[in-house]
Amino acid sequence: MNHIQTDIQNLGRLAVQSLIEEAELTPKPGLVDKENSGAHTDMSIDLMIRSAKALEPAFREMAKASYKSESSQELREEIAAIGRQGEKDMFEATCGVNTHKGAIWALGLLVSSAAMNPGETSMDNIALSAGKLALFPDRNQPEEKTNGAYVKERYGVNGAKGEAQQGFPHLRKIALPVLYTSRRKGVTENLCRLNVLIALMASLDDTCILHRGGSKALVSTKEFANEILKSGGVWTANGGKVLKQLDQSLRWTNASPGGSADLLAATLFLDSLHLYTKNQTYPQTTLAN
Repeated sequence: MNHIQTDIQNLGRLAVQSLIEEAELTPKPGLVDKENSGAHTDMSIDLMIRSAKALEPAFREMAKASYKSESSQELREEIAAIGRQGEKDMFEATCGVNTHKGAIWALGLLVSSAAMNPGETSMDNIALSAGKLALFPDRNQPEEKTNGAYVKERYGVNGAKGEAQQGFPHLRKIALPVLYTSRRKGVTENLCRLNVLIALMASLDDTCILHRGGSKALVSTKEFANEILKSGGVWTANGGKVLKQLDQSLRWTNASPGGSADLLAATLFLDSLHLYTKNQTYPQTTLAN
């Protein structure tokens, strides 16, 4: 196997690994994890992992199509077509449950960007390159209106599309810096990643929360999340206490921070990609509890 095939295979593996590690991170407020299904009565940890594994062929195909290519209308539409096939594979694996549709969009663009820029060590540049690709319209996109599009229209928020087209500012300016800062505090990797999720929830106008719980649920979520951050993080006594309150609040309103979860998976992908690019070895992460 030559180095190009190795890179393509590893990009697919890193994307799937990031989805599995996001799913297994515990305890996540309002989300599926190893303890419970949060606000998702139709999902389980096993379903999330099965869904993630079903997406590996699509991520590999995106990497293959994008390898050392330039951003273009044609590439954007090819990636979109592969993504739609990935959605079909996901729905087949989950018997119709939408587990990772938003993640296919975010991770698909980042996988493509990484393949377009092999050897790039700046994750900011990978995110910005993905944003450039996202700016091209998909002329073959079905006319059906998604939940995200309805929410964006009703509440005037950016949504996943806007986040990508701006070069993933929440990844570059919030998630990755919080991950690295948390690690320097010497706490477990599990707590570092939970802190990233909370930082995303504190800032993101999460369309999943808005769709399921409305503006009140979003405001409440941001208040709880910001209180955790002001307490010093999820590992502090008050931070841990408020984390449980946030979980209860999300369950009560049947709201799920799915957009934040997608960006957490994208963060984990970029973090692993950085290690792979530096070392040219496939990183295997074992979370400390």
